[in-house]
Amino acid sequence: MTLPFDGAISKFYNEEIPEGVRDAIRNAEKDDILAQSYPYEQRMDRDDYDDTMKRLQVELMKLQAWVKKEGKRVAIVFEGRDASGKGGTIKRFRENMNPRNCKIVALSKPTEEERGQWYFQRYVKHMPTAGQITLFDRSWYNRGVVEDVFGFCAVRERQHFFAQVPDFEKMLVDDGIILIKLWLNVGRAEQLRRMLAREKDKLKQWKLSTIDVEGLHKWDAYSEAISETFEASDTSHARWTVIRSDDKRRARISALRKVLNSIHYANKDDSIAIRPDDSICGGVDMWNPNA
Repeated sequence: MTLPFDGAISKFYNEEIPEGVRDAIRNAEKDDILAQSYPYEQRMDRDDYDDTMKRLQVELMKLQAWVKKEGKRVAIVFEGRDASGKGGTIKRFRENMNPRNCKIVALSKPTEEERGQWYFQRYVKHMPTAGQITLFDRSWYNRGVVEDVFGFCAVRERQHFFAQVPDFEKMLVDDGIILIKLWLNVGRAEQLRRMLAREKDKLKQWKLSTIDVEGLHKWDAYSEAISETFEASDTSHARWTVIRSDDKRRARISALRKVLNSIHYANKDDSIAIRPDDSICGGVDMWNPNA
């Protein structure tokens, strides 16, 4: 089978990844958690996950009905390293919602016109209107992390971004937008295991890009950029929620619970819309680049 990028991910696994990471992947069973510091040894039981997810998605329907009826505006930002589980988590948010009132925003690289605009301008036009929920699959935080790691922006541009982002988000919140920022944090071994699986799966190879492949070599640079981003943008009006996503099932459950537990919507079932698991979900102190 022909592998994308000439098998660059497999080559990285075989020749370049630290030996301890390679051994963790090689010796693991399918349901094993690779990060030793993760509080669970195996993935969440499938039946428990399916039952909990179904109940949470019913709560999401209640939330959407309330948002529409009350004319509320909700913006949820999903960020994280490549293969951290953003797409799968967004899918669980979106799959049963009315698409007229819940949209996904996943912007490609800026056009020539957009590069000449105020940095936040192309995101502003995608903010939710009354009665709408918007899910940002990556966001303005590209400038804080990816653009920095790959040299797509100048140092002064990134510093300007950090100076403006707290005020930008405060304006959103002050205008009535319910803003929730989620960072999915995946360990290095689990990230590589998922990318190796994508490399071999013809139905998922489209998810891989040159950025993904080159990013495997930039783990430490990503870690530094993430730390700097948290320091500049974790504010009292727009806190980050960090979710350890080495187990996709637990991460998805925690993401839904974080959103549902943060919003006071009508007919909420407090027995299911509870606080997320605080052993894998919390503030920026939950983030550990070496997890």
